[in-house]
Amino acid sequence: MPESLEAKPRVVDLAGPTGVGKTRLSLVLARTFGAEIVNADSMQVYRRLDIGTAKPTPDERAEAPHHLIDVVDPDQDFDAARFVGLARPLIADLDRRGGRALVVGGTGLYLRSLLRGLFQGPGRDAGIRSALQAEADRSGPEALYQRLTRVDPETAARIGPADRVRIVRALEVHDLTGRPISRFQEEHQLADNPFEVQFFCLNLPRAELYQRIEERTGRMFDDGLIEEVEGLLNRGYAPDLKPLKAIGYKQAVACLQGRLTVDRARAEIMKQTRRYAKRQLTWFRAQPDVHWVSPDALEAVVRETGGFWGE
Repeated sequence: MPESLEAKPRVVDLAGPTGVGKTRLSLVLARTFGAEIVNADSMQVYRRLDIGTAKPTPDERAEAPHHLIDVVDPDQDFDAARFVGLARPLIADLDRRGGRALVVGGTGLYLRSLLRGLFQGPGRDAGIRSALQAEADRSGPEALYQRLTRVDPETAARIGPADRVRIVRALEVHDLTGRPISRFQEEHQLADNPFEVQFFCLNLPRAELYQRIEERTGRMFDDGLIEEVEGLLNRGYAPDLKPLKAIGYKQAVACLQGRLTVDRARAEIMKQTRRYAKRQLTWFRAQPDVHWVSPDALEAVVRETGGFWGE
């Protein structure tokens, strides 16, 4: 292997769909190899959003150092660019100190941006964007999403029908260039990729994954999801904040506003979480050099990780 590659920090990435069991396996790896966990879940960066984001508990976080959890308040901006700006120096510093970074999370955009660099894409066109936004206002984002499924099904599967901003951007790129944004993303390469990566992706048979999602949703309600959201609203956080529109929080807000019963909210969360997990898996399957493993295959993952980290 070239010397330049040998000099790069060796990062283990533990990814997978929501509810698959990343936390449990990450703690095993962190304890076994003395690694420090770097969060790559876009919701766990928010303070006071604990139950609905399935953050590691205080006891779990005491088992190994955790980074990039509870970074900002719910009304503060956080995106992939800020994540990369925090995570890359953190990993580099950890490597200089002889430590090991275990990146854990299921937010594909964060993982891709960390490992390959931020994708800027073609330029913007204010006229096209304004026309698309007007169409979304007039017909709803669902109509734009249906159009996106026709011109760029890969991107549509990845982002889902509720992400108006990214739907508009993807269609803007297509209308501007005649090419889907997914093709530009495939061609995007980071010339000075700073890490050497072992990329594990956890997966389960669909029925088992959906069962875990159902059980986790039930635990969230038992643990006080509604009360967590009520506390956030009582603190003055607006219900239309970005994190409060995420799966789980959106339905809890609707419960508190009398628009959903608890049973209906629970069912809606499970349905939307299953759809999200499906989109995550679509994204992970499109990534190169992914090692697919069961979350129960502890010995195999430990063995491969040990080989990668030279133990």
